[in-house]
Amino acid sequence: MERRRMEAVLLVLFLGHLVTALDVPLDLPQPPTITQESPKDYIIDPRENIIIHCEAKGKPHPSFSWTRNGTHFDVDNDPNVNMKAHSGTLVVDISREKVENYEGVYQCTARNKHGTAVSNNIVVRQSRSPLWSKEKIKPIVVQEGVSLVLPCRPPAGLPPPIIFWMDNNFQRLPQSRRVSQSLNGDLYFSNVRREDSRNDYICYARFPHTQTIQQKQPINVRVLNLDAINDTMADFYNDTDLFSEAPVDERRPTFLIPSGTSSTKMVLRGHVLEMECIAEGLPTPEISWTKISGDLPAGRTFFLHYNKTLRIVDVSESDAADYRCTAKNQLGAVHHTIRVSVKAAPYWISGPPRNLVLAPGENGTLTCMASGTPKPSVTWAMNGIPIENSPKDVSRKVEDDTIIFTGVQTGSSAVYQCNISNDYGYLLSNAFVNVLSEPPRVLTPANKVYQVIKNHQAMIDCASFGSPIPKITWFKGSRSMSLDGDYYITHNNGTLEIYVAQAQNSGKYTCVARNSLGIYENHVHLEVKEPTRILKQPEYKVVQRGRSVVFECKVKHDPSLIPTMTWLKDDGELPDDERLIVDNDSLTITEVTENDAGVYTCIMNTTLDHDSATAELTVVEHPDPPTDLELTDQKKRSVQLTWTPGDEHNSPIQKFLIQYEDSLHHRGHWHNLTEVPGTRTTAHLKLSPYVHYTFRVLALNAIGPSRPSFPSRMYRTDPAAPDENPTGVEGFGTEHNNLVISWKPLSGFQANGPGLHYKVMWRQKALDSDWTTVTVANNSKFVVVGTPTFVPYELKVQAVNDHGEGPEPKIAEGYSGEDLPIAAPENVQAIIVNSTLAKVHWDPVPFHLIRGHLKGYKVYYWRKHSLHKHNPDHMEKDILTFSGNHTHGMLPGLHPFSLYSFNVRVFNGKGEGPPSPTQQFKMPEGVPGPPTSLLVSNPNLDSLTLEWGPPHDRNGHITGYTLKYQPVNNSNELGPLEEVALAANETSITLPNLKYSTRYKFYLSAKTVTGPGPDITQEVVPVMDEAVASRQVDIATQGWFIGLMCAIALLILILLIICFIQRNKGGKYPVKEKEDAHTDPEFQPMKDDDCTFVEYSDNEDHKPLKGSRTPSNGTVKRDDSDDSLVDYGEGGDGQFNEDGSFIGQYSGKSASRDTAEGHESSEAPSPINAMNSLNSFV
Repeated sequence: MERRRMEAVLLVLFLGHLVTALDVPLDLPQPPTITQESPKDYIIDPRENIIIHCEAKGKPHPSFSWTRNGTHFDVDNDPNVNMKAHSGTLVVDISREKVENYEGVYQCTARNKHGTAVSNNIVVRQSRSPLWSKEKIKPIVVQEGVSLVLPCRPPAGLPPPIIFWMDNNFQRLPQSRRVSQSLNGDLYFSNVRREDSRNDYICYARFPHTQTIQQKQPINVRVLNLDAINDTMADFYNDTDLFSEAPVDERRPTFLIPSGTSSTKMVLRGHVLEMECIAEGLPTPEISWTKISGDLPAGRTFFLHYNKTLRIVDVSESDAADYRCTAKNQLGAVHHTIRVSVKAAPYWISGPPRNLVLAPGENGTLTCMASGTPKPSVTWAMNGIPIENSPKDVSRKVEDDTIIFTGVQTGSSAVYQCNISNDYGYLLSNAFVNVLSEPPRVLTPANKVYQVIKNHQAMIDCASFGSPIPKITWFKGSRSMSLDGDYYITHNNGTLEIYVAQAQNSGKYTCVARNSLGIYENHVHLEVKEPTRILKQPEYKVVQRGRSVVFECKVKHDPSLIPTMTWLKDDGELPDDERLIVDNDSLTITEVTENDAGVYTCIMNTTLDHDSATAELTVVEHPDPPTDLELTDQKKRSVQLTWTPGDEHNSPIQKFLIQYEDSLHHRGHWHNLTEVPGTRTTAHLKLSPYVHYTFRVLALNAIGPSRPSFPSRMYRTDPAAPDENPTGVEGFGTEHNNLVISWKPLSGFQANGPGLHYKVMWRQKALDSDWTTVTVANNSKFVVVGTPTFVPYELKVQAVNDHGEGPEPKIAEGYSGEDLPIAAPENVQAIIVNSTLAKVHWDPVPFHLIRGHLKGYKVYYWRKHSLHKHNPDHMEKDILTFSGNHTHGMLPGLHPFSLYSFNVRVFNGKGEGPPSPTQQFKMPEGVPGPPTSLLVSNPNLDSLTLEWGPPHDRNGHITGYTLKYQPVNNSNELGPLEEVALAANETSITLPNLKYSTRYKFYLSAKTVTGPGPDITQEVVPVMDEAVASRQVDIATQGWFIGLMCAIALLILILLIICFIQRNKGGKYPVKEKEDAHTDPEFQPMKDDDCTFVEYSDNEDHKPLKGSRTPSNGTVKRDDSDDSLVDYGEGGDGQFNEDGSFIGQYSGKSASRDTAEGHESSEAPSPINAMNSLNSFV
């Protein structure tokens, strides 16, 4: 057979080339091709109409027929069956007929004049979800520690149901290494515990096709120890299944399933292999798996149900081997070997046979290469008829799984069926041979635009059709030469590949298709785009539950592409939660929960490419509290505590804090006892006698402490004599003849036993006498009366209870009560340091006269009066306290030129002693305070008057005043300083020759023989009246002014011309006429408001014109005369020419400076002055 196949292949190579499969355009003649059909195993929902798909294409469009269970199915004669128009799809109406009547094996046939195609055999079966059979399930009583199996045994369904166990509240029952569900649905207990007792073990079966759920009757399980079983035997004897009456000890594992030491299992290639081992034992066994002949396949192996199930997906022949499962606990191990064999239904080696399109005289082959275990058989058919029964064709030769065509002719078109089958299935494929003569055509749309990312592969299509097969040639741009070489690859299907596309590869491309019947060309375009890149990737985050977290994802992309940002969590969609906020370049999660932990991926997609980056979010939280507290190694003064840590919530436990409650002495209050590192779960605790201990444990991680664990059981320690004495022993007096001995009493925890009391002992220190002892009940002080005043004592306090005395107490010291001092300081004197500071000296009071603990000295002092005449006495006293054994002190803040009185007293804890004799001292003169006021009056243009009041605090005899002043410019720069010395009796001064409109700063201070005091300052600007000054504005820059000047200049030019003409005519203008015209009362000057004429005068020397006056406030006011020029500000001096004409030019000057701008107003000619100048010519 192999030799014949080799000969056939050599014949094909000799006859011609192998023809690539082509899609024939539907406008050309072609045999049928089935494009859609229902699956081979077709399970239908009995509640819906049956739809069996069969679609096909061909030219002409094919007709359809069906067979059912191997015989012709007459669709037209069945009123419940309808075939869709232009289709072979059947629709069965089951409203009038049972579904069972239409179950069977269906096959569709599509035919036209060029051939016949057939579908797979479609086995139609209805889905079934039967109910559980009625049964009465007896309660199960089982001894603690034994194994148990709760059977499920669901009804057989189609497809098989999904099994799960829940309780009455529809909550899944918890499973673990000890309790798990097997593949057949039974619930296995490796060993039972008391907490497994419940009456609602319910097995549920969900049938996925019909989405229905059936439930079994609840199973009641009671787990008892042996004594409890004996007590309740009578109650359950008649209706209870009882397991394992013998006592249960720890035992080595044994397998519940599978049984024995070995078993076999067969699986089909490509399917899923599942093997399980469930063991019982005490403690609970652990399950592990190995492949005896090699390693378990990586990437396809999964361990389920707490390692009890081994799953291998996509099984291949290499998975056939022996597998061993091992169950082990601390008492031993047990093994089971499963021998797995792999069979294979037929599968394609290089794919199903492809359609052939041949031109007359061409050669080709149909190959049906498949494999399977066992090896499958191959059969051929033509147009649905076995090929051996088909008409003979000299151009066709069948060689096992290959048909060879040589020199085909028109009319040889047909559809060939290849059927490959073995014991585990079959493959059926249709492939046609279509004999055509057709010129080339390009199927790729014209001017199609291809876009590709730079540095990526570019594939430009040129899908073509023709018979014979066209040859494809590619050109770029001007078509100067075809595209061949290292940068370009033309594939057999006509596609042009550019392995690494660059920007210069963009442009227009032309593909040309040629065969013996013609030529066809098509144009397409390639655009090379910049790649999408994530510039800032999201970073790993650790966040506490309840807080917010932000993942950033900043991206760069080609501007011509539209980007779309997508975020994933654990490779799935983000949860639909309003707490997750997606922005353009970030993901924000607010109020983080533990469910938010995982891997987050940002994906930037464009139409061409994408880039992605991932970051993990770890949610940390306070740890869960420890559990299972247990006390062991119990001794009189110690015990060992063990516990089980709780979940650390992604933040390692740093330490455990152990607390205790003493329910005997301090119920309800918890105290810290000790801490241990987070790696330990035991602690050796040192205990005190006579305490009822209850312990609890808290776990601490970086976030904080857990909730406390549940308390341990109580542990009581026996009483004993006290281990310690009271602390804080001290002696003091509350009266001058008593001694109060006080101490900090022991707590009930420290008492070590009942009957706690104290032995109090004392004696005078200096006398070295015997100890006086009294017994005091559980108190904190004892008062000794009749003691001398302020005498040192030695003290001891010892704790005693019903079980003995405490250790020998330490000696403390104390003093009996104090009394007031009986002596005053001597040699008291005051020394003047300066005009405000004095120093007081005294001798210390002897210790025995203080009669108590020296606290310090107090200086009482008061100001009698100022040394100025007629000043009243002051009686307010001030006190300065100097703590400790001081012999001097400073008295600050005294008034100069004043008389003071003072005395000194010693004081102790009881109070003050008598004062020293009162003494006096005088303070020298000091510098005076600032004058009380500085006012400006009578400001003129160049002078002003300053008035002031004497200082409030003269601090001596005022000997005079000093006045200083200086100008200040607009930049706040100070000019030269002038100084004037004034007599003590002066209170005002007039300053002449000041600069007009200049700001001045004045400084005035008073002085005594000690020196000058602080200044009082004032700033003044000598100015005119504000109403006048406000009319002096800088108009040189005003628009109306510029326009008016232009008009006036033009008018003056016209008038000069007229004047020149008149002079040439002999006209004269005597000065007398001009003066008369100037003073004519009928000729009025022009004013601003009515366009009449007025005259201006320049007043730069600040002197008023005749007929005007200067007011006392420094401003220039208008005189009663209407023709006064002061209303118009300052101007230049008027001038007359030879004929007496008034020809002066005038300019207005600002009366004040603009301090904000810092510049004086620029001078400019006044339009009114110009008009007056014009007067002189006319």
